Amino acid sequence: MWRRPAGLLLVFAGSTAALWLLSARLGAGRTGRWVRGGGRAEGGAAGAATRFPPCVPFRPLRFPSDLEELRELAEALRDYERRHRGAAVALFCAAYIYKQSFAIPGSSLLNVLAGALFGPWVGLALCSALTSVGATCCYLLSQAFGKRVVVRYFPDKVALLQRKVEENRSCLFFFLLFLRLFPMTPNWFLNLSAPILNIPLSQFFFSVLIGLTPYNFICVQTGAILSQINSLDAIFSWDTLLKLLLMAVAALVPGTLIKKYSKKHLKLDEDEHAPLLNGKKSM
Repeated sequence: MWRRPAGLLLVFAGSTAALWLLSARLGAGRTGRWVRGGGRAEGGAAGAATRFPPCVPFRPLRFPSDLEELRELAEALRDYERRHRGAAVALFCAAYIYKQSFAIPGSSLLNVLAGALFGPWVGLALCSALTSVGATCCYLLSQAFGKRVVVRYFPDKVALLQRKVEENRSCLFFFLLFLRLFPMTPNWFLNLSAPILNIPLSQFFFSVLIGLTPYNFICVQTGAILSQINSLDAIFSWDTLLKLLLMAVAALVPGTLIKKYSKKHLKLDEDEHAPLLNGKKSM
């Protein structure tokens, strides 16, 4: 009985330690190579002074809480990425998969940061891939360690979701897409309960990859836009307005198509079941 929780705890501890070591190593590289304000650093066998190019002062890595912090963090990471692109991408990927694998909130902030750091299209491709990989890791962890825990603490929700999955088994992939675009249940709970519902791993992976792309697109575009805004006037520029329009279309079109399909082919009973799956009503 204790082996599964102990195994999960061991995996979590090992993953946390690996992420910390990676961030600490990259942080040491930043402090060892960067000099505040483009100053002078002593080095070389003869002790000659070496000039470093101007760069952003070192600050601990943390999530931005406002526009100014987002711009500063993105600028600092872009400068570091130019010097050590592989290391910067590795740290971002590790942090993203870690959060997704253990159902830790905050992936939307990483999506915004990806847009500011890598740009809208590279950031979107990276976040979509990492979302799918991280959700798949969560699926596998739940399958190996968490089935009994999920059923024990959420029996009514699991039973209700199981019934809806069985009713839509013939068009399961589109039902999964519907759940991602119009979440009747939180994404983290769907990731954890998917092995219990006997959802094939391949369908689960691609439903996450496709179904969460509109959401990832909005977050990544937001980060790209915010990182480029210097004043309030820039918000009302044609370039920014067109990007905002594109975000609105990306959010509305896939959802509209899936919803039309669901009305014809899926058995949802949204009015009756949505409150239960969202945890606003108990059975």
